[in-house]
Amino acid sequence: MLSNYLAVAIGGAAGCCARYGLTHLIQSFAGREWPVATFTINVLGSFLLGFLFFWSLERTSISPALRVAVLTGGLGGFTTFSTYMLESLVLVRNGAPGGAMAYALLSVVAGFLAAFAGAWLAQS
Repeated sequence: MLSNYLAVAIGGAAGCCARYGLTHLIQSFAGREWPVATFTINVLGSFLLGFLFFWSLERTSISPALRVAVLTGGLGGFTTFSTYMLESLVLVRNGAPGGAMAYALLSVVAGFLAAFAGAWLAQS
């Protein structure tokens, strides 16, 4: 159990560093007017998590510690948006497209409202 936490921590550190580096690289040529770096990272992370989750589950055999290091730690540190997208996909694959749509829409609306409330509270 403790080894899984260590695996997540190591993978998370790597994912966070990758996000930080890629953000600066993208912003160096794309600028900051529109959040293209965050958009790119979210889409890339979603692709990687979708691919690696099912590939490591169905097509290859890797240790549970490595799987949790890469998927939960690495990609979780890189972008939690990918987890949000994977959970939506799993709902669809499990026959609940309405639940997936509700989860996706509620997450965006509730997240925006929570950010707004947090900003309002901090500025009050």
